[in-house]
Amino acid sequence: MQIRPAELDAIRAGTIDLAFRRWDRPRLLVGTRMRTRVGLLEVTSVDRVDLEAITDAEASRAGATRAALLDLLARRPEHPVYRIGLRWAGEDPRIALRADDRLSPGDLAALRSRLERLDRSSPRGPWTRTVLALIADQPEVRAPDLAAGLGRDTVTFKRDVRKLKELGLTESLAVGYRISPRGRAVLDAWPADG
Repeated sequence: MQIRPAELDAIRAGTIDLAFRRWDRPRLLVGTRMRTRVGLLEVTSVDRVDLEAITDAEASRAGATRAALLDLLARRPEHPVYRIGLRWAGEDPRIALRADDRLSPGDLAALRSRLERLDRSSPRGPWTRTVLALIADQPEVRAPDLAAGLGRDTVTFKRDVRKLKELGLTESLAVGYRISPRGRAVLDAWPADG
């Protein structure tokens, strides 16, 4: 579900707690947590509603006037309207994870095991150490440039970097990436032969 930046800020501030969408079927489940630039958002409700039943108060809770909301929802009239309850559910847990560079031998072993699984499942063969080192050596370099330097396409390169990000090893920037303190600890502890 796409949410505009100003709406994300308002959800975090608690001034917006509803969204309305036209979908062919519900696209979210209650309890779903979405990572956004303002942190985690949680879906608190998903209800099919009649367009005419949307109140001024509900439109306001979605950050719009009723007229503006109805105008927006007039598009794609073949699909039903869903009212989605939303709340800010806290900071993105990857922020704290990537700052945690105090890794025990067990932590390092678990991370290495995860990275080895990623390497084994890749049709290109091992890539995790190469990509971590590349990002460490070339922070703030555009993904297409990094991918090209490895002879890879941008789409699959970015997908791989997201896998590292999920482990708290990298961080996305406005342009490019940087290695996190956690990623630096993993890279520094990587045996020279492995």
